[in-house]
Amino acid sequence: MDNIRLRKLKIEDKERLLEFADNEKISINLRDGFPHPYTEMDAERFLSNVVNNLQDQIFAIEYNGIYVGNISLIKCSDVYRKSAEIGYLLDEKYWNKGIMTRAVDLICEYGFREMDLVRIYTGVFEYNIASQKVLERCGFVKEAVFRKSIFKNGKIWDEIRYAKFKEEELNR
Repeated sequence: MDNIRLRKLKIEDKERLLEFADNEKISINLRDGFPHPYTEMDAERFLSNVVNNLQDQIFAIEYNGIYVGNISLIKCSDVYRKSAEIGYLLDEKYWNKGIMTRAVDLICEYGFREMDLVRIYTGVFEYNIASQKVLERCGFVKEAVFRKSIFKNGKIWDEIRYAKFKEEELNR
């Protein structure tokens, strides 16, 4: 899909971010640090932090020239410095179009080539089947289930941990 690209986020992305981020169907799949409702102040704070942060790799996802989501690689430190955690969100209007699968492939390629990572991982809430399918399509393997490790929306859930490795990606 050549109509999907990753680019740096800009302060000017605020209005579009507000259009799709204030959505409970998105926030239920993210950590509590992602607020709901998502306000103008939340968008300003997020974009300001991203624009001024040179370490974390947080990108806008564009589909046909429209900003439709975010994707990130947060690099770990100390003995984990060759690993990064991937995270993402997508405007609900663009779900089930293969956009996130392509975006995950693009950012993994970037992480392995440009950031010299050997491992990219994430944890997915057990009920987020769509995200699990995206990761599996992108070559991530299920490493573990952290039983009853998530407290979200008043309930206890399992977290499913996925990872992808540079040497396996190069042989894919």
